[in-house]
Amino acid sequence: MDIRFVTSGGGDAVAVMGGEGGQLFAAGQGLDSAANGRITRALKAARFTGAAGQAVDVFAPEGVDYERVVVIGVGKPDAADGMAVERWAGAAVKRMLTGGAEKIALMPDTLPGVAAAEVAAHAAMGARLAAYRFDTYRTKMKPEQAPTLKAVDIVMEGPAAARARAEKDAAVVDGVFFARDLVSEPANVLFPASFAERLRDLETLGVEVEILEPAQMEKLGMGALLGVAQGSARPARLVTMSWKGARSKTGRPLALVGKGVTFDTGGISIKPAASMDEMKGDMGGAAAVSGTMKAIAQRKAKANVVGVVALVENMPGANAQRPGDIVTTMSGQTIEVLNTDAEGRLILADAVWYAQDKFNPSAVIDLATLTGAVIIALGNEHAGLYSNDDELAQAIGAAAQAEGEPVWRMPLGAAYDKLIDTPNADMKNIAGKPVAGSIVGAQFVKRFIKEGTPWAHLDIAGTAWKSGPYEDPLSPVWATGYGVRLLNRLIANKYEE
Repeated sequence: MDIRFVTSGGGDAVAVMGGEGGQLFAAGQGLDSAANGRITRALKAARFTGAAGQAVDVFAPEGVDYERVVVIGVGKPDAADGMAVERWAGAAVKRMLTGGAEKIALMPDTLPGVAAAEVAAHAAMGARLAAYRFDTYRTKMKPEQAPTLKAVDIVMEGPAAARARAEKDAAVVDGVFFARDLVSEPANVLFPASFAERLRDLETLGVEVEILEPAQMEKLGMGALLGVAQGSARPARLVTMSWKGARSKTGRPLALVGKGVTFDTGGISIKPAASMDEMKGDMGGAAAVSGTMKAIAQRKAKANVVGVVALVENMPGANAQRPGDIVTTMSGQTIEVLNTDAEGRLILADAVWYAQDKFNPSAVIDLATLTGAVIIALGNEHAGLYSNDDELAQAIGAAAQAEGEPVWRMPLGAAYDKLIDTPNADMKNIAGKPVAGSIVGAQFVKRFIKEGTPWAHLDIAGTAWKSGPYEDPLSPVWATGYGVRLLNRLIANKYEE
């Protein structure tokens, strides 16, 4: 979809802002004046209150050079921020995407404390994110289902500054879309080897990509990761993606580690059949790391960052891992596997250790669709954040808030850690009773973080995809690409020179 920043726009439709109380912002007031108050009268007839996301279509108002005027609420004007603008623009584009219009003009208004260029760039970001569709495997589509929208004009004064910012934002959107595509792919298409090969494409952007195969992982002692994979006909892969954008290419990188279970049956501890199809998305952490690497490479981030993704398929094959098996990790620690469906933490154990051992990072952040328990605690609104470092946790929280990908910090502690002690090995992979499931998962991963290394774990099981109906104009119903924006902002705020 073509997005332009212009001083005057045209098209089949125009979108303007409305605030609480049903009042139009300045751009809308100008259109309403040209239409002799017809837009205001239509808003009153529709009981428009200006609540965030509320929308009213006004068709062919006389005096206005558009076939449709769409008024979308942003809530309280004095509380509206960049994310409110993104949702406003996203709602407008989603409304028009398959509605017959080929071109829409967005007229964002300035907000208190937000520069006009920033407002316009947020509008462009919202428009791009809302236009995402995963139609790869659709061979038949009714005319009313096919997208018609081809272009968006963002109308503003002095568009040059907005264009410069939007160029960097477009790289982030590409990263989000990459992550969404990965999560959306079916498991017969995206499996460990094919996932790894897709990541080779990042080499064209200057990312150094290395792919480890099972024999190499076995030599390194990755018994936990390989144990998960051993029931599948699809061999495991471990991929590292290195971006060296800092002045010193040898400087310690930030390490991002992603869980990449391309399909999770639960193994011998098999999952119920209902909704098992969603387990094609159990590689959402690896997708987020991969999307972030694409984003920072495209925008030439001035930081050293390494992404490590552990890619496996968890199947109940003849050679599958059994409950009660004991595996030895790359760190030398042993794990009693009491439940083969608690597999994400097993592959992370070897992946985070490998990231530390090979790259000596300044910090480690892992992302994983790790537990259903985090959804019980936080729903689909927040990711669970666990960390051994307050400064890192605060930086993640600030980035999450700025990018509309919220996190909620959860506790860690010795009492939780004791829940994974076992007399048969150094630890077991579940607590054995249904308490604090997401915390226990984080405590498990923490045992593989070297002393003195700042670390954070993001349990994104509730945010990587959303299978039910929900109202988010910036996301499709399914893969969200959660984590790419958060990590990109964190890198920009904390790790770039």
